Amino acid sequence: MKYKSQKVAYWFFAFSMLLLVLQIVYGFIMGFAHAGYDGLHNIIPFNTAKAVHLNLLVVWLLSGFFGAAYYIIPEEAQRELVSVKLAYVQLISLAVVAVAAIIGFHFNIWEGRKFLEIPRPLDYLVVVNVLLFMGLIIVTLFKGKRRTTTALVLTMGLLFAALLYLPGMITFDNQTMDSFFRWWVVHLWVEGVWELIMGGILSFLLIKITGVDREVIEKWLYVIVGLTFLSGILGTGHHYYYIGVNKIWLIVGGIFSALEPFAFLAMALFAVNMYRKGEKKHPNKLALYWTLGAAIVSFVGAGLLGFAHTLPQTNIYTHGTLVTAMHGHLAFWGAYAMIVFAIISYSLPNMTGRKLYESAIGRAAFWLSNIGMLGMTVAFGVAGVAQVYLERKMKMDFMIVQQEIEVHFIVLLICATIFATGITLFIVDFFKHGTPSDEALEIEK
Repeated sequence: MKYKSQKVAYWFFAFSMLLLVLQIVYGFIMGFAHAGYDGLHNIIPFNTAKAVHLNLLVVWLLSGFFGAAYYIIPEEAQRELVSVKLAYVQLISLAVVAVAAIIGFHFNIWEGRKFLEIPRPLDYLVVVNVLLFMGLIIVTLFKGKRRTTTALVLTMGLLFAALLYLPGMITFDNQTMDSFFRWWVVHLWVEGVWELIMGGILSFLLIKITGVDREVIEKWLYVIVGLTFLSGILGTGHHYYYIGVNKIWLIVGGIFSALEPFAFLAMALFAVNMYRKGEKKHPNKLALYWTLGAAIVSFVGAGLLGFAHTLPQTNIYTHGTLVTAMHGHLAFWGAYAMIVFAIISYSLPNMTGRKLYESAIGRAAFWLSNIGMLGMTVAFGVAGVAQVYLERKMKMDFMIVQQEIEVHFIVLLICATIFATGITLFIVDFFKHGTPSDEALEIEK
């Protein structure tokens, strides 16, 4: 039986789509500025556009994770959410944080730490927001009829993400100490606990779509969790050498960063293997595309491209260049954005009763967004390699190099347009489903 409390997931998904649109708009502003067309500079300076673009990335993905949890946890626990009203309060407070932060950035109200720019008063509201969310999820699980590994891994990832936000709120006068703990948030989120969230959502989707026995899938989940913690936590060291800490972190970070692709490789092999073993032919092919795509693209973007430039011998040149943007865009897209799109594609027809997953719009959204992102990744990579050679080998001035590589951003903008077209089609398909209905949610599976 489906649960009426899952309707709250729809509104979190809708909010995440709105934020994604804004993030793409500010990405275009940055792209045009890089290409030499910075006509909006007096209205939206580059640093403002970058702060909005990066922080909206975090907030829209978190909104998607919250929506995924509100859909998955009632089903896994086999009971309604303990309080739907408080879940909507959490959504409203999250929207307040996002709007206040974006407005503040345009008036230079921020902390000035990449990914953690929001002003300190909003940090406290974020803490209250996440505490409310975790309370609802944990109490629902505690009162539920069952506690599955899938639900526990998802909840553990969300809980650790909440706890790791706190070190970023500590104030240090020393730049090295400040950067040290900032990476606890930034790196341990995206290359640590967010992988647990991805693993939990991936496990849920594979159980539903492939029909493979839950015990088989959840045993694989334990392996992935182990690899994630082994490589992700100590892999943080590949950032530390560049902020002035002990040289040992160069060795530790290099070794364990080299192991990080294995966690994503295991995830990709796990997803494909479960699909091949599955006897169930689920009609929602779009959800299947996004699910398998997330596992495969995350291996390429987060695993292989991450490995390619985080080894110390390479990273000493590529650190802080557009090569990082190459890795970051495909990694975030594959590992986190695609898994959010996967759970939306799976849950939306169930919540609304409208089975639109065979639409040409949905298939075009999948292919255009992935082709566009792949093109952007290549453009960032070529521009980044040119930047590394000219700036760090030929010792050319930073701004002169930026002018030399402007042509690559023309290509990037073309690819970004293809990507944005795909995202637009996905959002059109999202709203074509309409809002959730009690009748659809009451239908037996």
